[in-house]
Amino acid sequence: MTHATRRTVMAGTLAATAMAVTRVSPASAQEDAGTRQTPGYYRYRVGDVTVTAVTDGVNTFPLPERFVVNAPREEVAAALIADFRDGATLSVPYTPLVIETGSRRVVIDTGNGEAAFQSSKGAFGQFQTNLRAAGIDRAAIDTVVISHFHGDHVNGLLTPEGRPAFPNAEILVPEAEWAYWMDDGAMSRAPAGRLQDGFRNSRRVFDALARKVTPYAWDKEIVPGLTALGTPGHTPGHTSFLLASGDKSLFVQSDLTNIPVLFARRPGWHVTFDQDPVMAEAARRKAYDRIAAERTLLQGFHYPFPAVAHLEKTTVGYREVLVPWNPVLR
Repeated sequence: MTHATRRTVMAGTLAATAMAVTRVSPASAQEDAGTRQTPGYYRYRVGDVTVTAVTDGVNTFPLPERFVVNAPREEVAAALIADFRDGATLSVPYTPLVIETGSRRVVIDTGNGEAAFQSSKGAFGQFQTNLRAAGIDRAAIDTVVISHFHGDHVNGLLTPEGRPAFPNAEILVPEAEWAYWMDDGAMSRAPAGRLQDGFRNSRRVFDALARKVTPYAWDKEIVPGLTALGTPGHTPGHTSFLLASGDKSLFVQSDLTNIPVLFARRPGWHVTFDQDPVMAEAARRKAYDRIAAERTLLQGFHYPFPAVAHLEKTTVGYREVLVPWNPVLR
């Protein structure tokens, strides 16, 4: 015999109310509850600027033999296991940003694109879905800033139909990055594989936009409060950013590292995606030394969501200290 308690009565009442409000069947409600997460966005302030980190999801795949090109797979797997992760697989998160500064609403990088949501069965390509959940209309974005031209940063510029995903936005791109990927000679000399694919994808995206972009220079304020900083190596024009408001600042590192458990803690490890790994390492160490010394807040595109942290310098590298979740916007 089942005895009703106050707890079970309350639980049943709440569950029934939730299903009535959302107008879904019990079977559908059970499926959603068992497989879906809550909306993936997180807001915080940098001075007077509101920053919204919006997840594009996570790509999980078998750990490649050469994900770290200058370390054996076994050593990489051991580093993952030591961090309580599955050493047989790798999970790479993606976190674009929205910054609201005065009257400007700016997106920094765009994720893998909505088409990837279908092909990945919802694992990534979530940026637009989570943007809507955060109450942000894509048509209200007036500026999109791109850090570099890898697909997980630029593919979200297009809808699945190949139209502009941000119809009213000016697209700002690093001038060094634009010059490289739009150079026919550089494309003809690129080896087959990832690099050739990068050229083709960059042209696919920007040709669909009729190449209507505004190139920006490094060490310049490209929107109010946001300065572009050259951090090449990952790509020839890879760019990070410093957001400043009052006495507060945020370093937006783009792909200065991939996941921090591997590449912040071991800055000498070279990820397979780095085009010039020696230059990328030098840029990483220089920026991270400054961030750690000045205790600057850091936003990492491939850090665990919401991907905001501080850095502590160690004897061998840097330790990421993730910022505690704040339930209210302060």
